[in-house]
Amino acid sequence: MNPYCTQKWPNHFALHLATLIACYLPSSAWAMAGMEEKIADVMVWVVIIVMPFAAIYLFWKVHVLPEVYAEKINHPQKRAIQVLCLLSLMVGGLLWPLAWLWAFTKPTHYKLAYGTDKHDDFFLKPDGAHADKALDLSIVDDEMLLLKEKLDGLNRKRDLILSKQMIPVAPPAAVEGKKNA
Repeated sequence: MNPYCTQKWPNHFALHLATLIACYLPSSAWAMAGMEEKIADVMVWVVIIVMPFAAIYLFWKVHVLPEVYAEKINHPQKRAIQVLCLLSLMVGGLLWPLAWLWAFTKPTHYKLAYGTDKHDDFFLKPDGAHADKALDLSIVDDEMLLLKEKLDGLNRKRDLILSKQMIPVAPPAAVEGKKNA
């Protein structure tokens, strides 16, 4: 007997028997005359008119995903990714995987060549932190901000390592006193 079952075996048997008998009883269809033809007519028009537009819209929305992502992360080559997405639409989607990979790669050589890995539009946004500065100055300020964040992270990491090692760090005045003596 199943421990999860709360009813007795004869009650289950009667329920199953009643369900089996009900399935074999003759039943009549409740559909109205001509209802199948009306449903088929509506379905034909939906398939002929609505489905092609839905398919084209879905194809277009999927093919602009790399462009949307590149815009979101301020990819420095977002205009080229946009052009590749449009070309992919023209050739039936063959270039779409290339645009997708390009949008998700971080251009390290671009930063070496131009000093930033953001698109120029990132520094020209009216609501951004660099809106009132020249482009060159805003790139330098952004780089300084990133370096300060990295320095803070390294200081936290250094403090964590020192706290784990439990090495007493002498104050700078005590070190200078030993040097002078």
